[in-house]
Amino acid sequence: MNLADLPLGPLERALVDSLRRLDPAAEPLVLASAALLCMALDKGDVCLPLARLAGQRPWPEHELRLPPLSEWQAQLHASSLVGGDGDFTPLILDHGRLYLARYQAYERQMARQLLSRAADLPPVDEAQLGASLTRLFAFNAQQPDWQRLAAAQAVRRRLAVISGGPGTGKTTTVVRLLAALLEQPGGERSGGAPLAIGLAAPTGKAAARMAEAIRNAKASLPVSEAIKAALPDEARTLHRLLGSRGDSPQVRHNASNPLALDVLVVDEASMVDLALMAKLIDALPPGARLILLGDKDQLCAVEAGAVFAELCEGRGFDAQAAADLQRITGQQVPVAQPTSRLGDAVVLLTHSHRFAGDSGIGELARRINTGDASGTLGLLKEQRSDLAWNAQPTPADLLERLDQGYAPFLAAAKTGDPQAAFAAFNGFRALCAQREGAWGVAGINEALEARVKRRGQVASRERWYVGRPVMVRQNDYALGLFNGDIGICLHSEYGLRVFFEGEGQNEDGYRPFAPARLPSHDSAFAMTVHKSQGSEFSEVLLVLPEQPSPLLSRSLFYTGITRAKHKVEIWGLPARLSEAVTTRAERAAGLAERLAVEPTSLPKPVARPETGQDQLALF
Repeated sequence: MNLADLPLGPLERALVDSLRRLDPAAEPLVLASAALLCMALDKGDVCLPLARLAGQRPWPEHELRLPPLSEWQAQLHASSLVGGDGDFTPLILDHGRLYLARYQAYERQMARQLLSRAADLPPVDEAQLGASLTRLFAFNAQQPDWQRLAAAQAVRRRLAVISGGPGTGKTTTVVRLLAALLEQPGGERSGGAPLAIGLAAPTGKAAARMAEAIRNAKASLPVSEAIKAALPDEARTLHRLLGSRGDSPQVRHNASNPLALDVLVVDEASMVDLALMAKLIDALPPGARLILLGDKDQLCAVEAGAVFAELCEGRGFDAQAAADLQRITGQQVPVAQPTSRLGDAVVLLTHSHRFAGDSGIGELARRINTGDASGTLGLLKEQRSDLAWNAQPTPADLLERLDQGYAPFLAAAKTGDPQAAFAAFNGFRALCAQREGAWGVAGINEALEARVKRRGQVASRERWYVGRPVMVRQNDYALGLFNGDIGICLHSEYGLRVFFEGEGQNEDGYRPFAPARLPSHDSAFAMTVHKSQGSEFSEVLLVLPEQPSPLLSRSLFYTGITRAKHKVEIWGLPARLSEAVTTRAERAAGLAERLAVEPTSLPKPVARPETGQDQLALF
């Protein structure tokens, strides 16, 4: 395999040049492997799985074929650029997986810290816990009550991973489990101060939504005013919590400068990549509790890693855990021997309070997640009230349908009332699998925007007009605007202003900004499914590409349709729907194996020399 045979990009060339400077005599296969690894990271993989790729042709249009596994591993082992676990080299070959050293260190360190935290069981007053849970979850009639069980495990463990689909009550669960924790005899620090509880999420939008949901939920809690006062009101982004330093991989808070927290709750944890999760866990004090909330079936992080999904692998309650939970909660749970050493720290919420038993959206989500392509197509043909499918879409028909869908929003925008405009805008949303092309975000926004401007007699070159929705593309902490925030351009007494939801200067709680003050942004009639994660809309129109796409996957399809509360409309060819249902977007990584009950004789971690950390940051 020769470098000249690889379609290298700027990043791959930069990495190869760096390795050549370290070893001018490096074998072409070693440099090509590093370039392939760089490409894999760009696709979201943490490592390069040699056994899976050996002997294959990764690019059918090229004659390049990867070498047999034994030959490939032999050349990598012989290189001074490649080491094993604990070696100080830019590339690490660890149980058949090739890593950049930094990512292997992240994965190894995270597994060690998670297992240590999961094994550290805090003292619990079981009688008090049982009484708290009975009172706090009295409204639930489901058997077993997984919300109550998740809360019990979160109080009994220093690590809790709670996964559930839309409407399964993750926020309801967490605010009540925090109340139960505060009611424990150890629910305060020495001196009587309440526990320091932090709320965080990967994006500013998710953090704001989480804080608002918890503020609303705690108002009706059957607990004392002192407990309510001890519950947090604000949430921060993970980058702000850790003290990120621009483009540097370093953060202000780490093991030597830990966060001043006793409990940390992270929402939308499925969006957190390996590097960020490793830094977060490293920054938590050893005795602090970590509670991760997310949906294991949703899209993974944009960056490398699928940490939350890996943490949920191998979950189960052994006989002892099931007996303990029945004694404390009165709930009988099925016994299943966990295959992960995290074991019963992981709880899956299964009952959806949003989708009723006869819900078409709920049934569609189930069929997608089980990979049932024929069942998915069959259900969409049934013409249920909350499902619609256009199996022969055309760009002209799509534009006409979007114009119709956004008509109530554009009418509400003309009133200048932010509350009415946002309510109407959240009533209908177009979601796309990809950004480019006639069936992507860019093409749809451009075409629909041109039509809106013509109807409103706005010059085509004019950027701002009443009813223009925008999405912020970068964080601006000075303005309090974050990547993914949605704003709407409306008339105000000061001219055109872009309004954003949230507490601010406006008496209705909407924050107006002059268009010129906004950070980088795009029009947002249509948005990608990735950007929609964590959001809810009354109706969703999901647009799939006309041609086969590597972006189409089961998790993308599931995430898109579950953004809808009342109705989802799918525009896509039957072949694209089938491809989406049957394609699992698996990412190459080794975290789940490191957490397995019987890992494949992984070596014990070896400390790296402190002087090498900054150098490794290059890789």
